[in-house]
Amino acid sequence: MKVDHFFAFRNRGDVSKPFLSHLEDLRFTIVKMAIALVAGMIACFIFRNEMAAIVQHPLIAVDPQRAANLQSLGVADSFTISLELSFYGGLVMSFPFLVFFLAEFVLPALSRTEKAMLFPAALLGAGLFLAGAAFSYFVVLPQTLEFFFKDAQSMNWQPTWTVREYYSFTTQFVISFGLAFELPLAVLLLVKLEIVDYELLKKTRTFAVVIIFILAAVITPTSDILTLLLMGGPMYFLYEMCIGIAWLMQDRSQNNKTDTQAS
Repeated sequence: MKVDHFFAFRNRGDVSKPFLSHLEDLRFTIVKMAIALVAGMIACFIFRNEMAAIVQHPLIAVDPQRAANLQSLGVADSFTISLELSFYGGLVMSFPFLVFFLAEFVLPALSRTEKAMLFPAALLGAGLFLAGAAFSYFVVLPQTLEFFFKDAQSMNWQPTWTVREYYSFTTQFVISFGLAFELPLAVLLLVKLEIVDYELLKKTRTFAVVIIFILAAVITPTSDILTLLLMGGPMYFLYEMCIGIAWLMQDRSQNNKTDTQAS
């Protein structure tokens, strides 16, 4: 297999670029994504106190006393955790740009009209990500924290959570939900690349349910059935939406081909 085939999806019709040109485009894409991420991280680090208060709010809703008694066991916890929060916050802030830059690299052969839709698609991806993160933050996370808090007390244990454990758990939890809600955007990309279609999505619905809940079990930092259902349920709903979107895209494509042949 020739190395040029790795970037065959980027060729425009009969015009193909050399392998090194594809690598240069990839390098430039990575640089742009890194700059966007670092800029978001710097902005979040400046407001690290406000970010820390936001992350701690779900625990306050469960037990204000417990939130006040989070223990810092590391000498540099205040700085290293601030960096972690800045990374996750910067990821959220720069997400539309990351999706846009990645789409520019993966889909260079788009028409002018389709290219004009790239940024709205990136905003859609950001919206889905924020919707998943918000659903996790306001609905799932407080219930999960309360579940584990009461479960520990039911075993006559006194829950003593460290700052690092809590912030790591919370940020990973919220980010996992945000990424899970990107399913429609991923399916749209696969349909656009003609890797999957409406018939395939419909036929594999049963397998998709199994894969969705396996994925939900893998990407969430907890293993309780409540969190699994709260993540897997919306993901399956989004998958059903994807089937409808794929049908609309396929129907529109067929109509365009019919019109072209008629003319």
